[in-house]
Amino acid sequence: MYLANGWTDYEVLDAGGGEKLERWGDVILRRPDPQAIWAVQAPQMWKNADAIYHRSKAGGGEWEYKRKLPDRWEISYGGNRFYVRPTGFKHTGLFPEQAVNWDWMSGLLKKASGEKRVLNLFGYTGGATLACARAGAKVTHVDAAKGIMQWAGENYRLSGLDEKNGRWIVDDAIKFVAREIRRGNTYEGILMDPPSYGRGPGGEVWKLEDGLYDLISSCAKLLSDNACFMLVNSYTTGLQPAVLSNMLSMTVGGKVEADEVGLPMRSGGVLPCGASGRCIPC
Repeated sequence: MYLANGWTDYEVLDAGGGEKLERWGDVILRRPDPQAIWAVQAPQMWKNADAIYHRSKAGGGEWEYKRKLPDRWEISYGGNRFYVRPTGFKHTGLFPEQAVNWDWMSGLLKKASGEKRVLNLFGYTGGATLACARAGAKVTHVDAAKGIMQWAGENYRLSGLDEKNGRWIVDDAIKFVAREIRRGNTYEGILMDPPSYGRGPGGEVWKLEDGLYDLISSCAKLLSDNACFMLVNSYTTGLQPAVLSNMLSMTVGGKVEADEVGLPMRSGGVLPCGASGRCIPC
């Protein structure tokens, strides 16, 4: 398992009963987690939650606040800083388990010579973008949501990174990749964090099981001769790491591995958080 165990500003305190209890800086949040189907291990900890997310039977949900929280606050990792806040869809603007992949990409980029151009598709609020930029890469960050793109830019500036090394594109990832192929552009690193289901800015429908293989295959055409990595993340329930491994082996080749991603819990054990496929092209 790829274990994100390098955090100080974040930790999973406990999980169970379909929920997880997390510390984000000095704020403790209680949120749903469908993977945590075991029993709660440290029930006394749950009394300290500052906010609890309640699902609605009609879809979505809302936060119940036990104390007044700031609109947003900061946490840090690897020299980068991020704004986090509870959103209406239970998320906070950061997937802390991805820190293990940030470290992996950063290590490869720091060892690489020559140009270091990275393409981050479905870039969200920019955790991977910040990590790659701090490792010396020029990063093209693509996401279809304008509000999320603004959040990513705020994190980038908060971290004090060179503005020249960040390129921000509000666009459908598939259309952007197709245009980059026609332009003849290439990258030394490509990563993607596609949703299970989504819609692009023009109403384009995305279904992971229908589009992921073709997207990976297209991205393989954008890798330069000196490419040092491709990373594919998935949070789709039932999609095994071997599926990602097969796709990368069939389209990119080189050194390929895939595994679950997880977060250690203070109460003991590991909380599983999706899967990642990693590729170092030959």
